[in-house]
This record gives sequence, structure tokens and C-alpha cells, in this order.
Amino acid sequence: MNRQEEKEEADGAFSTESYEAAVEPLKALALQGNAYAQLYLGHMFSQGKGVEQDNKEALTWYMMADTQGGLADAQYRLGVICEVGEMGVSQNFQVAAKWYRHAAEQGFALAQFKLGDLHDFGRGFPQDYEEAVRWYRLAAEQGLALAQFNLGCMYEEGKGVSQNLQEAVKWHRLAAEQGHASAQFMLGVKYRFGAGVLQDYVQAHIWANLAAANQNANSEGQNTAIELRDAVACEMTPDQIAEAQKLAREYSAQYLDE
Repeated sequence: MNRQEEKEEADGAFSTESYEAAVEPLKALALQGNAYAQLYLGHMFSQGKGVEQDNKEALTWYMMADTQGGLADAQYRLGVICEVGEMGVSQNFQVAAKWYRHAAEQGFALAQFKLGDLHDFGRGFPQDYEEAVRWYRLAAEQGLALAQFNLGCMYEEGKGVSQNLQEAVKWHRLAAEQGHASAQFMLGVKYRFGAGVLQDYVQAHIWANLAAANQNANSEGQNTAIELRDAVACEMTPDQIAEAQKLAREYSAQYLDE
């Protein structure tokens, strides 16, 4: 049985009416060596869905999914466990990086992002901005907003790449259009000051407004976005503010994080 057939078989067992009903069919497949069934059981024990939450069991099934099938999702989860230091595992950035790399080399975008993050902040090995950019870019090109935002910041600050505000705008826009609030805020800042784009108060107001709506209520991020929006409004005419508010309503249907 090939990997796709294994997945379809596990998906069939998983697509029952409830998590509880899926446990036994998945266990039967998992014990036969179905790596996807092992992965799903890892998720269920980790989150306490259909079973009593059990970190040791979750870790066991994730390890089996890696050993049996080398599944990138399982490798990524093992990386997170080692990076955070949970499920009875001691925090270890070097081991986390090993798991992330296994998944990243299979094209798993979240693992590529995490590997970039470890290089960016020098966790587990010496800080290396160029290597961080390499992994961020791979994930960003797959459409991962987290990586697009970080890659934009690397271009903005000239870390691991030559400083290029136009490239920063490009990546922040891609993340902003997926509802990434911090990217929306940064895009608002760029339009306010004409950094990498032509200065445009209407666009600055729109993106600041979206960032404020997209942040947690009363959070520091929301307050900062509101301050930006209000500061830009002081430079605008009433007609421009009305236009910005109208466009923000239209944009919100597309660019709010769901």
C-alpha cells in the first residue's frame, strides 16, 4: 500500500460522526503500521479529542508516525514539542531543529518557517540571518503568512539580504492580504511615510483600520494600530476619511483573519 492509499484509509476511519467513534478504527490501522492513523492518534491524545488527554501517548504515536512513514506533520509536531519543552520532553533547540529540518526538507511550510525562526534568533545554533532568510523564503513562497511577514521584516531591516523596502512591501502585502494583523499595520506605516511605496494616506488609514479590527480587543497591538489610524486621519480631508472607511469595509470582507 502506497502513502496515498494509507492516507485515504486513515481518513476513512477518521471521518466518522465523532472522535470517540474514530478511536478504535484508527488504533486498528495504527497497529498495522498505518502512519497516518498514528499521526491522527497523536493529535487526538495531544488535544484530548475522543480520548483522555495523554501527552505520553501523543508522543508515542507521533514517534511511530515518524518511524513508520517519516511523515512531515509528525516531525513538525515533534519539533514543536522539543522547542517548547512539553509532554515530558526537556526543551532542546538542537533537537527541535533536527525535527524541523526533516519536515522542512519534505517541503512542510510551517517547519521551514520554524527553522528560519531558530536561525533568525540564534536558538540551537549561532544566529544566521542568511539561513533564516533562506527558510523563510521557502515557506513564504508556499503562501505561509507568518513567513511572508518575517521575510518582509528581513528586507526592511537588511538582515541576511540587502535592505529593500519595495521587497518588504511586497511580502508584507501578501501577508496582510491573508489577514496577518502585524503585516497590515506595517503596510499602513509604509503608506503613511511613503516607505517603499508612494505616500498614500487613504491606503495608510485602510490598513491601520484593518489591523486594529484584526487584533485582540484592547491589546497593545490594537491600541497601536488605532493610534496610527488616528494620526493619519489628522492629515486627511473629510472626503478622504470617508473614502478610506468605505474601502476598509470592502477590504474587510477579504483581508480579516477568519
